[in-house]
Amino acid sequence: MANETKYDVVVVGAGIVGLAHAYHAYNRGLRVAVVDHADGVTGASVQNFGHACITAQSGTALRYGTAGRQHWLDLSRKAGFWSAAVGTLCVARHDDELALINEFAAERGSSDVRLLDRTQILDRLPIRPDGVTGGMYLPNDLQVDPRTAAPSIARWLEASGVDFHWRTAATHFDTGVVHTTRGDLHTETTFVTVNYDIDRLFPEFADRDELQRCRLHMLRAHAPLAFTLPTPLFTGWSLVRYSGFDHLASKGAVLQRLRADYPDYPDYVDIDLHQMYTPQPDGSILVGDTHAKDISTSPFQSEKGFAVLIDEAEKLFGVPLTVTERWQGVYSSAPDKEFLIEEPIDGVHVVTVTTGIGMTTSMGLALESVENALTNNNIRIPA
Repeated sequence: MANETKYDVVVVGAGIVGLAHAYHAYNRGLRVAVVDHADGVTGASVQNFGHACITAQSGTALRYGTAGRQHWLDLSRKAGFWSAAVGTLCVARHDDELALINEFAAERGSSDVRLLDRTQILDRLPIRPDGVTGGMYLPNDLQVDPRTAAPSIARWLEASGVDFHWRTAATHFDTGVVHTTRGDLHTETTFVTVNYDIDRLFPEFADRDELQRCRLHMLRAHAPLAFTLPTPLFTGWSLVRYSGFDHLASKGAVLQRLRADYPDYPDYVDIDLHQMYTPQPDGSILVGDTHAKDISTSPFQSEKGFAVLIDEAEKLFGVPLTVTERWQGVYSSAPDKEFLIEEPIDGVHVVTVTTGIGMTTSMGLALESVENALTNNNIRIPA
């Protein structure tokens, strides 16, 4: 029975951030349980691109992404899900985009960024040559199958001895106790990793940080490309989204020109377009995405967002798309903040990624989070 069970670590939330915490605690020989209100891994952890876009981050996110890279590859082998250390390609289709890429490369160095001229980028990408000025290759980025990665990790952890309490909701917390709808779980350390649902368990943090739910338009499609898209693909829209480019002098010119290029489509900026593509093992391409932020998630999606994604993809690749799936992704978002990390109760750690980089940062974030909690709580790690 749950009320008779004692654990070293209880993780509330079986998304990728929660699973990463369970993984690192398990690796230290601790007795671990995971609690989730669903009957399997759902939500942002399976709705995304499956792209660990490490290099485009900055600061803490870059540190987490870099620290977690090898853990993604190790887990891929252990848990048996597809991964690929293929890096990321980014195409520049205007001189200002190329200037921003050059500035980024000068700052990061050749180990992180490899500049490509127009011929080199066109040799690597099955895209139309119109307007292409060059690009870059980011060799350290990774890719996983978003539909199978997190569920596979959960199955592997469960088979390895981690207890999973599915269809069980955490209701409240005290030091040493997680109160759930199926009884109490006693533990030295608790990690609350419930993404946007943090507003239901610790609303004071959600209010303080102006937490919202960010809704996305996402597609899966097939396209008769001249050759297979070899890596995830960034465009100019990517250069104005990621924190690694925020402080660079050329960014403003790119954003201003993108807005000017679409005078009849102000919604491209309003919907916060991110024109990005990730190839999948079955030959399909994940296409996305748009961004709309609300405290509550509307179940309704405008067709306009999907139309924008399809139109821009067909212009880029020069071939028609055959769409096989459409869906709405949702993740936690807070203005000007990437992570919410708090200890509201002794031994209870709230850990939430408050932007769309959960897959990228989860492994490194959890590694540091678990290490800090075990040190602060003086938990003895078995020999």
